[in-house]
Amino acid sequence: MEAIVLAGGKAERLGDAAAGRPKSLVAVGGRPLLAWQIGRLARAGVGRVIVSCLGGQEESFLAELHGLGPDIVCAGEPERLGRGGGIRFAAGFREETGDVLAMNGDELVDVDFPALLERHRVTGAAATVTVARPPSQFGQVELTDDDLVTGFHEAGQVPYWVNCGIYALSEAALARFPEKGDHETTAFPELVAEGDLRAFRHEGTWLTVNTPKELRRADEYVSEHPEWLA
Repeated sequence: MEAIVLAGGKAERLGDAAAGRPKSLVAVGGRPLLAWQIGRLARAGVGRVIVSCLGGQEESFLAELHGLGPDIVCAGEPERLGRGGGIRFAAGFREETGDVLAMNGDELVDVDFPALLERHRVTGAAATVTVARPPSQFGQVELTDDDLVTGFHEAGQVPYWVNCGIYALSEAALARFPEKGDHETTAFPELVAEGDLRAFRHEGTWLTVNTPKELRRADEYVSEHPEWLA
């Protein structure tokens, strides 16, 4: 099994905490952020990971991700192609045809990859999108109809599902992806119109790493959860 990982994101909002590295290579728990996701892919049986990065960054990624288990191949984009274009470009580096996993490389997500693939294949969808309900950043206030405050609750999960950027894609879906641009505004709406896009619900961990605060939270998380160290 092969997987495509988008790793061309800049670490602009991380500032000095990124130490000039691409966001996917910023250290979390003493390892590159992307290394944690590759470790989970390896445990799910993925033997080859194609990293979509900017041209000229290939050597940095290969050096940082060496020895994690799967074969690491870098697809260096000649220019910024966007998320959909990056996935399509990286797909040209595959050794196999058929279903492929694709995802962002700058997050910590404990998605059950075998279950995602099983769901994708059982439904026969062209693409399956992993969805999650992230935590709300705000606490809740209970009100009556006449605005009497009756209670407070700590922040919980938002009541709706969002795309957390992990996909199972068939050849038919990849063929729809743009050579440059975003698949969520091109390929996915087309598949929705045809009834050929499915969802896989993820109830577990999903940590984004965009700010110094989120980076500290990710550091704390991996130190408190030894299962990520396996």
